Amino acid sequence: MSNENLEKLENMENMESMKDAKNTENTENEGTVGAVEKAAKEAEAVEIEGTACEDCTQKTKERTGKEYRDMINRLSRIEGQIRGIKGMVEKDVYCTDILVQVAAVNAALNSFNRVLLANHIKTCVTKDIRDGREETVDELIQTLKKLMK
Repeated sequence: MSNENLEKLENMENMESMKDAKNTENTENEGTVGAVEKAAKEAEAVEIEGTACEDCTQKTKERTGKEYRDMINRLSRIEGQIRGIKGMVEKDVYCTDILVQVAAVNAALNSFNRVLLANHIKTCVTKDIRDGREETVDELIQTLKKLMK
């Protein structure tokens, strides 16, 4: 395992322990915030190639340090926006102002999806097709259908 991969793994463990502590303090964060945190955890689920157990059927992707940091930073900003919206609701802010902020969060999530999808096509899908795994195209079509709902 390379030093970079070990560093990623340690960073993930540190982030998980910080999130666990944060979640213990803020058990009231649910709904959209929970969805963003789930997305953040999924993005953090960077497994080192070859370390998955034989029984695991889940695919993994090894991300570069920059790609990983960029994704986490985007998700952290989105999470902050959602916490801001929650605060607006708690302060009885006017509906239109809240709706504008919700639209901004939706735009940020759509932008995150576009970047992730483009990278997925450029790396994972291209590699799988070159390796003769044509089922990846069907998987991509199903993913696009879900994104276009």
